[in-house]
Amino acid sequence: MSSIKYITLEEEMKKNPELKMSDVQILREWCGKQFHLPKIQDVQLVIFLHSNHYQIEPTKNTIENYFTIRTHVPEFFSNRDLLKVKELRKAFQTVAYLHLERKTKENYDIMMGRFLNFDPSHYDFNNGVKAGYMLCDELIWVHGSSPGFIYVADATGVSLGHMGRINPMSIKKLLYYLQNALPARLKAVHIINMSPVAEVIYNMFKPFIKAELIHLVHFHSSMENASKYFPIEALPNELGGKAGPIQELLNAEIKKMENFREWFLEDERINRVNESLRIGKSKTCNDLFGMDGTFRKLEID
Repeated sequence: MSSIKYITLEEEMKKNPELKMSDVQILREWCGKQFHLPKIQDVQLVIFLHSNHYQIEPTKNTIENYFTIRTHVPEFFSNRDLLKVKELRKAFQTVAYLHLERKTKENYDIMMGRFLNFDPSHYDFNNGVKAGYMLCDELIWVHGSSPGFIYVADATGVSLGHMGRINPMSIKKLLYYLQNALPARLKAVHIINMSPVAEVIYNMFKPFIKAELIHLVHFHSSMENASKYFPIEALPNELGGKAGPIQELLNAEIKKMENFREWFLEDERINRVNESLRIGKSKTCNDLFGMDGTFRKLEID
């Protein structure tokens, strides 16, 4: 059995005095009427509530999106056994995704991504997204609610070859989940070591970023400029920080993901919707994302 200590309801209540158990009860009753949803624990409801600043209706949308998207986007949320899936282990060695130990002055968590292998032939976009969201799951369900998190993307080594391996439909799915289903407060995305190629790739993402979130994306041509937003010391040594060598940090992340294996296996088994029990028309991946270049809105009863 895993020795991982997951966040508890008691810890979340102590951490967030503004939390109202009456709101949890409202959500519990609502979930009980959504027969397609899996059984959701109170501590999960608290995390969903916190990510939506304790607003009931937005929280319902996040819950619906969270479980439905994870069901219908298996390329991101299935086969996450790092001990058995060779392609996934390769993804972790191609792009280093890290949850850094130090936080920002606002007490935001810092996550970052950086290519380790610059050869585009080794890069698989879907598996890279899968790896990144695995870290997000561990961050949320082990560490619990947070005032927010920022993502630092190091564009070093990004080339036109990488751009050719990015599927626009996968971009849509990635950003839809990030903006509508991830139960965490995204505060900013900082892209460092910008290049013309990285800007072209960003322009592939931009059409799918909500207008109200565009302002969260910041570009930095120098670390001096980036230091105005987050502590450079938090970064790996190779980027002028003091967190340690990237490979050592990555090895520690991989070990965490291996230790989190039971959670990933159980998540795929139980944290999914049952479309045959959904009131009204059942959902498919095409219903959600379509092929017409737009997202379809999930219906909330």
